[in-house]
Amino acid sequence: MSERKVLNKYYPPDFDPSKIPKLKLPKDRQYVVRLMAPFNMRCKTCGEYIYKGKKFNARKETVQNEVYLGLPIFRFYIKCTRCLAEITFKTDPENTDYTMEHGATRNFQAEKLLEEEEKRVQKEREDEELNNPMKVLENRTKDSKLEMEVLENLQELKDLNQRQAHVDFEAMLRQHRLSEEERRRQEQEEDEQETAALLEEARKRRLLEDSDSEDEAAPAPLQPALRPNPTAILDEAPKPKRKVEVWEQSVGSLGSRPPLSRLVVVKKAKAEPDCSNGQPQAAPAPGAPQNRKEADPAPLTPGASSLSQLGAYLDSDDSNGSN
Repeated sequence: MSERKVLNKYYPPDFDPSKIPKLKLPKDRQYVVRLMAPFNMRCKTCGEYIYKGKKFNARKETVQNEVYLGLPIFRFYIKCTRCLAEITFKTDPENTDYTMEHGATRNFQAEKLLEEEEKRVQKEREDEELNNPMKVLENRTKDSKLEMEVLENLQELKDLNQRQAHVDFEAMLRQHRLSEEERRRQEQEEDEQETAALLEEARKRRLLEDSDSEDEAAPAPLQPALRPNPTAILDEAPKPKRKVEVWEQSVGSLGSRPPLSRLVVVKKAKAEPDCSNGQPQAAPAPGAPQNRKEADPAPLTPGASSLSQLGAYLDSDDSNGSN
């Protein structure tokens, strides 16, 4: 089975590479490459900011007559994202960086400027010492004085570290912990005192409110119970009538005051003629009752039932009929 991606080609035995014609390409030929902006820059035409890492389709070419230790230097052409102005920059293998040529200004290069300034000062010093021996002596004196100051500062730091080495950090931490506990205990006591004060105030306020309510709603003194009035029952409202059963309609209720008790008359003896005046009492009319007491119904007996009173009533009728 053949490979899907084959990198090796088949060369026949009679292959002669010298017979392949060579193309004559210009030395300043440009290639289109995809790259990212190597630094932050600002367009001089429109003022647009182009940040580091923004991707561009750039044209790449080799700079003629510029080589650093045999390494070629390349130039790149990009366009501004806003105004499409052309911006160019090239490689700087000496400083392992890029150099802006035209079309924009580089931003945020303070570190690079500082390095360049240090290099410039060092070069000027070397030029001065080359032709002036006195200047060499002065620079050496300054360097020795600066070195002594550095050593003194270092010795002071060492002495300070030695003094601090005798400090008991455990005791310091323990003291700090005790002070923290004391402060926490004091805060807790203050909180408890405030809480107790608030509770005491609330209790006093509640006692005052309870005393005020008791004074307002004090019960009246008990009055001696009055004896009931016998006629008070007449002033009361009439009670609703009880439903009368069927057997009560014919026989009567078994209560203390049955309805048939009005029809019962207690049997009385005949009244004797009153001879106190010496004259006999006139006989009553045939239809009139002989005595008022006889006309009135008999008084009710508290314990008598309706059946017994009905029997008494029947006996009185029998006795009247026999007479």
